[in-house]
Amino acid sequence: MNFNYYVPTRILFGRGQLENLHAQNFPGKKALIVISAGKSIRANGYLERVEKQLNQAGITHVVFDKILPNPILSHVQEGAAFAKENGCDFVIGLGGGSTIDSAKAIAVMATNDGNYWDYIGGGSGKGKTPANGALPVVAITTTAGTGTEADPWTVITNEETGEKIGSGWDFTFPVFSIVDPELMLTVPPELTAYQGFDALFHSTEGVINKTASVMSDLFALKAIELIGESLADAVADGKNLNAREKVALANTLSGIVESTSGCTSEHSLEHAMSAFHPSLPHGAGLIMISKAYYTFFAASGAVDDQLVAMAKALGKPDATQAVDFVTALVDLQKRCGVDALKMSDYGITQEELPELVKNARHTMGGLFKVDRVALSDADCLKIYQDSYR
Repeated sequence: MNFNYYVPTRILFGRGQLENLHAQNFPGKKALIVISAGKSIRANGYLERVEKQLNQAGITHVVFDKILPNPILSHVQEGAAFAKENGCDFVIGLGGGSTIDSAKAIAVMATNDGNYWDYIGGGSGKGKTPANGALPVVAITTTAGTGTEADPWTVITNEETGEKIGSGWDFTFPVFSIVDPELMLTVPPELTAYQGFDALFHSTEGVINKTASVMSDLFALKAIELIGESLADAVADGKNLNAREKVALANTLSGIVESTSGCTSEHSLEHAMSAFHPSLPHGAGLIMISKAYYTFFAASGAVDDQLVAMAKALGKPDATQAVDFVTALVDLQKRCGVDALKMSDYGITQEELPELVKNARHTMGGLFKVDRVALSDADCLKIYQDSYR
């Protein structure tokens, strides 16, 4: 029954909440707005709406618009330099998880010297603590995937070393976040599915994690239930605001799970995949390995109660065995049209699978330590091999 609960972010959730941005207690007077390198944030009018709200509040701003779907270290450094040059005193992440993650990392480097990788604890990172904290961060999410609006975590790829590593500190929790499902109506079906499964796995990993508690399970099981109930509907009809709203809530709840429990080695294994192949969407990579991954844990006998509870939450009320979760998971993937994803379509080869195992252990080895069953390198390789097509 022990747990450590610390989620200091004010969350404004619901339809139309973006219109309340101007009325918030901003943590500064000049914002760096971080958006993706794509066209959607401007084309859909989201940037213009945020700028209007900031103008109404008397907040000046500049825009940094280079963030990639798998964000990279050089853009963190560049964004931080841009924030310093322009005298920004807080950062707004406007977009999906990659953008908000980048905003957090940029906020760290806007107040600290050196290279962001100096402060990364895994892989080739130096594991230093940022002495000067970070600029305050505001998160405005336009997708339902990572839950980063409710947690301190940020995942960045060092493009020179091929390392994709998560990090975070108490000061990288957003000061406040806006989760407005109306901003998610334009996300394409394929990305809706990928992002929804990412949110799902944040919660399922949180449940089977050694660090799980009664508190984290409250959020995780509800998030799993909402995704099982509504993700396929959101994929089938992106304008279904009721479905979007429930998936958005599941995403934010999963972010709280990330703050009270955490990810397991499933994320380590995927990070290696998308570090080597940046065109692979993170959620798609997780989907590819998920059946084999959860089959491994179902066969272990170590998390039977957790898997049965998750199967019931995911829509299989008659679940009695651990493997029932795998059945429910595959069924949801079929309903969302993502059950036939192929590693080979993203350039992953069978020959490189052992290197992926090494990378996963090297960069995000800490997540293997919270697995309730120890995965050997041979186990990891088999998960990759069983997932490969």
